[in-house]
Amino acid sequence: MSVRRAWEVREDGAATSWFDVRLEFADGARVDALAVMSGEGLSVEDVRARPALSLDDLSVLADWIEGPLCEACGIGPAPGETSQARRARPAWPRGIEGRWLVAQEYRAAQEGGVDPVVAVMSATGHGRRKSLRLIAQARDAGFLTPRHARR
Repeated sequence: MSVRRAWEVREDGAATSWFDVRLEFADGARVDALAVMSGEGLSVEDVRARPALSLDDLSVLADWIEGPLCEACGIGPAPGETSQARRARPAWPRGIEGRWLVAQEYRAAQEGGVDPVVAVMSATGHGRRKSLRLIAQARDAGFLTPRHARR
């Protein structure tokens, strides 16, 4: 993770600072954010991620960047708080629930005219092979139609 001051504006003794924040994860995922520190506190103005963040990931983004961002701003985090290493994506549910969710993502992508394998890859955070395996498991569980008609 890297944090660097982008620019600062001073007015009437108060300062507002913008910071570029970049998180890079071991699995190749990346998040770029623009954070603003003003008299009102710290806020995130813009977020760009590859692959896209789920709503759950977006809700914990502040936890991911809080420690290093506060350090760059010169603010100490609250006592007792520890930063935790986090994965780029939350753990995908296993078993029947995971297969059902894969099938939902797959069908939604088909209906939207998008590549369903890429949609499953984005939703799960897994690579192509693992996503194809999850799709096959969803087919075997009966959540998706068989790939080939049986004779």
